[in-house]
Amino acid sequence: MCADSSKLLLNLVMEKGSPARRVMWKSFVKMRHVVPKLDKILKQVQELGLNPFDTVKLGQSLSKIPNHLKVLQQKHKETLRIQTEMLRVNTIQIKEKVKTFQLVDRYAELTIISTVRDRTLVEHELLARGRDHEEWREKHLWRELEKIQTDQLFQSNFSQKKFTSGRTVAVSGVPGIGKTTMLQKIVYDWATGKIYQHFQFIFYFKFRDLNTINCSINLKNLILEQYPYFENVLGNLWKNPENLLFIFDSLDEFRERIDFSDNLRPQSVCTDPEYWCEVSDIVYSLIQHKLLPGCSVLVTTRPTDLVLLEKAEISMWAEILGFADDDRKEYFNKFFEDQTVAAAIYNHLKENEILYTMSYNPSYCWILCLSLGPFLAQCDRKEQKVPKTMTQLYSYYIYNILKHHCREIENPRDVLLKLGEMAFKGISEKKIIFRNGELIQYDLQPSQFLSGFLMELLERDDSVQSVIYTFPHLTIQEFVAALAQFLTPDPTGIQKLLSIAYSKTTCRVIDWVKEMAEGQVRNTRSNSGKRDFLNTLQYLFESQNKALVWTTVRSMETLIFSRLQLTPVDCFVLSHVIGLCETIKLLDLENCYVQHEGLQQLASVLYKCREVRLRNNDLGNPAVKLLSEALRSSDCQIEKLQLNDNDLTASCAQDLASALSTNQSLISLNLGENKLGDFGVKQLFGVLRNVNCKLQELVLHDNHLSHSCIEELTSALITNQSLTVLNLGNNKLGDTGVKLLSVALNKPTCKILELGLWGASLSDSCTKDLACALSTNQTLTTLKLGTNLFTDQSVPAISHLILNCRSLERIELWENQFTLTGKRQLESMRESRRKLKRVVSMWNELPEEIVDTDATTMFQRHLGRYMNRTGLEGYRPGTGRLN
Repeated sequence: MCADSSKLLLNLVMEKGSPARRVMWKSFVKMRHVVPKLDKILKQVQELGLNPFDTVKLGQSLSKIPNHLKVLQQKHKETLRIQTEMLRVNTIQIKEKVKTFQLVDRYAELTIISTVRDRTLVEHELLARGRDHEEWREKHLWRELEKIQTDQLFQSNFSQKKFTSGRTVAVSGVPGIGKTTMLQKIVYDWATGKIYQHFQFIFYFKFRDLNTINCSINLKNLILEQYPYFENVLGNLWKNPENLLFIFDSLDEFRERIDFSDNLRPQSVCTDPEYWCEVSDIVYSLIQHKLLPGCSVLVTTRPTDLVLLEKAEISMWAEILGFADDDRKEYFNKFFEDQTVAAAIYNHLKENEILYTMSYNPSYCWILCLSLGPFLAQCDRKEQKVPKTMTQLYSYYIYNILKHHCREIENPRDVLLKLGEMAFKGISEKKIIFRNGELIQYDLQPSQFLSGFLMELLERDDSVQSVIYTFPHLTIQEFVAALAQFLTPDPTGIQKLLSIAYSKTTCRVIDWVKEMAEGQVRNTRSNSGKRDFLNTLQYLFESQNKALVWTTVRSMETLIFSRLQLTPVDCFVLSHVIGLCETIKLLDLENCYVQHEGLQQLASVLYKCREVRLRNNDLGNPAVKLLSEALRSSDCQIEKLQLNDNDLTASCAQDLASALSTNQSLISLNLGENKLGDFGVKQLFGVLRNVNCKLQELVLHDNHLSHSCIEELTSALITNQSLTVLNLGNNKLGDTGVKLLSVALNKPTCKILELGLWGASLSDSCTKDLACALSTNQTLTTLKLGTNLFTDQSVPAISHLILNCRSLERIELWENQFTLTGKRQLESMRESRRKLKRVVSMWNELPEEIVDTDATTMFQRHLGRYMNRTGLEGYRPGTGRLN
């Protein structure tokens, strides 16, 4: 839709003539720093001197083809169309080995980014990759990563290297992510005239087919074996290699290792398409532009094999991230004819964060559909337990195969054990392709039962009856291997595997896991340490062994994950762990990007935590409803709650006030750096008048407050007997607000010990009222008046305050407008008051809160205050806290 709109806009502008073109081009220049893709295009134009509109239309251009090749091209397109128009899907619940569908009816769009992230990530760690997928979503919003379409892979503005006539593009993706299906769709779209029409011919090869070639061959014969109708014209094609695209699928499946380091390369370099050499030499020479320089190459591989291409001449790296949320829904809708089942699958995933996170992978969606589809189609499904973990899911997958096909063979258990033995050896040898000889070796015969586990693939095309077998997904192979080891009547194999463990007894295993978890709890200073600890908790959850989990986590008292991005699935696991703990003294989730979705997973167990830190998690107002439920719980143990910097507004205040009116545990509430406004805090101040209110500390700095809310606060402070710490800093209370507040401070019933009024737009006009009120105050120990507008005119009143407020121990006056003389007068007050520990009035005596903050954050915050005072309120200062 977006691409069609862009083309429409371009055509309209082109029709309007050169003035409209110039206006559009100038607009592009102004937008270049906001839109990275556009900036790349403009840089390319600057470097190459291209006409702007030729550049925009570059991807739409058609390659002129000689008349004598047009008929051949049409024949080739028709051949490829027939080869790629159908999608073959294995099935386990009906009496068919394979179902075929129109590709266009079943294909769901994949998310592809124009970069490659972590090349060493272990591929079958689903949750790790799922977290990366969620992180990509956030980064994409900030335009750090670019999403591209399959028809943009050869556009020069996405290339990491300068434009050349021929480019090599490498696309990576974990197993099952859809690399092969994506290439099938690219070939089909070219054959039907939709994309890449500037290529006259595309030649498509799979490395699993190339593995069958055991002798020397040349590029000419390599093509003719698959496309014999090119016999008499290849010589003409070699003359214009820029019109050719070679596609190679799954480099990771190639049995030969290709070394792309020219200085270390043992293989021959092939420069002639009719030169006889090894297949690896041909692939190497095409990718490195030694053979047919000017042609383009597209190659796919797994992330772990990208290291093979590090020295290759790659123009662009791309990565398939799989399905976004809407793509998942589209896949299920296309998989099931019954849309109620599709909706049930999707809703079940949304409710189960672990399954939802791993469903970014199309192969997992396939497994989910086969496993959950029959279950959710049953009318009595509510009475059964729906799979919630990976182990349960794969167990149900195996169950479905046994349920539908076990009658076809005499002893399905023996067949399963033999299959597991073959799977285990394959994993040990990093093998995913099996041939007839290996099936015979393990006494396995092709059958409908076996087809539930293994996919049958033809090595070439239908004319070659050479069949190979592979498990539908690597994790299915792993699960079958593990299941067979577990079920084998001879346990020596699995005992050998476990020999490295400290002990195989249950008690020793529990002790070992507990010791490891406790060690990781103490090592959560770094993000890597926090991530290791979180992984351990996920493994414990996956075990579904309540005794093991409870014994391991019950004595944990602190869970610290600050500055580690957590997805809803992480929060789901944490909720499970907290639910088994006795009491959590500290749950630190500051800067974890939890958001409302994550808090939904945690809400039911938060009442068990004494201190909850949720600062800067983009929670928003809906999350406060969840927190309010926890605060209303009669078992609530929360004593300290940090909700600062969470984009809260007045809309959430009523729920929070209602919860606070009944809560008996909360003593500290931090709501700083939000947008509660006067209306919101008035509702909270009403709670302070409640005689049952236990709140001792209330932080409200940076909340868009004015003097309009102070009258309600004054009324509350006069009667409140618990509040001792009040932070109203960086709000525009003004002199009027402080004069109103002074009424409460003058009352003997006021119990405030620490008062923060820094950055409150105060001037000399209010100091006499403040000094008069505090002169008789017997409780105040700390007064923070920094970043205001006081001058030397206020020195007498402040001096009077210091001398007469006998409980005062610390007063902060930094970043005001005192002269050096005024500062010295204030500093000298310490000599008159022995109990006064510190008068902070100069930049070189900053408050401890700032001294302990890194210099960059401190500078940002003070710069932000300065800009706000000078009218530049759009500036967002750093999030470091000043109390």
